[in-house]
Amino acid sequence: MHAFDVLGDPVRRRILELLADGEMTSGAVCAVISDEFGITQPAVSQHLKVLRENGFATVRPEGTRRLYAVNSEPLRDVDVWLDRFRRFWTPHLDALATELARGKRERRLRQSEKNTEGETP
Repeated sequence: MHAFDVLGDPVRRRILELLADGEMTSGAVCAVISDEFGITQPAVSQHLKVLRENGFATVRPEGTRRLYAVNSEPLRDVDVWLDRFRRFWTPHLDALATELARGKRERRLRQSEKNTEGETP
């Protein structure tokens, strides 16, 4: 299965988002996903299996539990593929960062002016 086929599913993307914060038991993943998407434990298990079989997640047994984690290697491959498209959004993000910094600076200056106006000589 192609990486974008794996990542194209919103349930699998959400599972990866959860796992990005650290290892989780399959039960914890199932609880969150079942609650958010209204799907059964077997359906969540199938999504975990797809992620595992396609290299996006790893699993390790710990006693009776199975701990899942993100495997970043396939995500790096996706990042490499996306790299050729970054030129379309990077300048816009840089311009946004500049505008945000400018607005923050102007708010600081206005606040500083208000503070000095309120002082008695």
